[in-house]
Amino acid sequence: MKYNCLGRTGIEVSEICYGALPAGPLQADLPIAAVAGIIREGLKQGITFIDTAQRYGTYPHIRKALEGYGGQVVIASKSAATGYEEMRQAVLEAREALGRDVIDIFHLHAARATAKVFEERRGALGYLCEAKAAGLIRAVGISSHSVEAVRAAAGRNEIDVIHPLINLLGLGILDGSREEMRAAIEYAADQGKGIYLMKAMAGGHLADRYQEALDFSRGIRGVGAIAIGMLSREEITANIAHVEGKPLPEGLKAKIGKNTKKLHVQDMCKACSACLAHCPNGALSMGEQRAVVDPEKCLMCGYCVPHCPQFALRLY
Repeated sequence: MKYNCLGRTGIEVSEICYGALPAGPLQADLPIAAVAGIIREGLKQGITFIDTAQRYGTYPHIRKALEGYGGQVVIASKSAATGYEEMRQAVLEAREALGRDVIDIFHLHAARATAKVFEERRGALGYLCEAKAAGLIRAVGISSHSVEAVRAAAGRNEIDVIHPLINLLGLGILDGSREEMRAAIEYAADQGKGIYLMKAMAGGHLADRYQEALDFSRGIRGVGAIAIGMLSREEITANIAHVEGKPLPEGLKAKIGKNTKKLHVQDMCKACSACLAHCPNGALSMGEQRAVVDPEKCLMCGYCVPHCPQFALRLY
């Protein structure tokens, strides 16, 4: 496993980052013990970087995985908090729930935000800067799907780490193309920002091309790590084997090269439109009787699921 320093932070991370979203309540909703076992297998094989968020609901899974583990682990979390006090509570929650005095990286969780995010969330950003100065977090970051936001973050001294969306298909990128996002990422890296990527597999759309997809992301200049959601020990083994240039174990490629997951709108949908505002990719629209999913745009993130008052959205 290759290890890289994220920009000028001094934080060293494994090239593969365990993305905790897919295993958690918003997506596969695996049992805590099962997720902990998968993470522990990743640690055993050299994955020392874990990405989570306040809304993912996976703090208990990560804490369980780290029980009794004596090695170094880097954890990044995020919050959609906009104000100072709300962000203070989010950082406190992460520290307490994860059982860690210090969170290594804490992001503004800003999937759909534009460059205005730094003004719109001035209070939240201000607290993160104070938390860093107080030693409660090691680096301040932003997680975004927006080319404009990535470019803006590259020029801000408060931002140490950027967690942008990019993939081979360019699926989910806001206000720009795949190549424009790539240029923004490389520019940010040139400014000394730590970069680790999200959605390299386009939410599962690239499952059957995962090696090609992974190589595309690894080829972007300045990238320190790639966050990948992995739901089994086999997926851990396959991704590590690929980045280490080793052949996959017999039969393993066939097991992991499939994606059957979809967002389903069930009959109890009341067409209230509550879910639309929470889709970061514009994949939801309102039909005559229920919400409609555009499968070409849906990244299967599950962000919409908890916002349905009828519990009509299911990801499986």
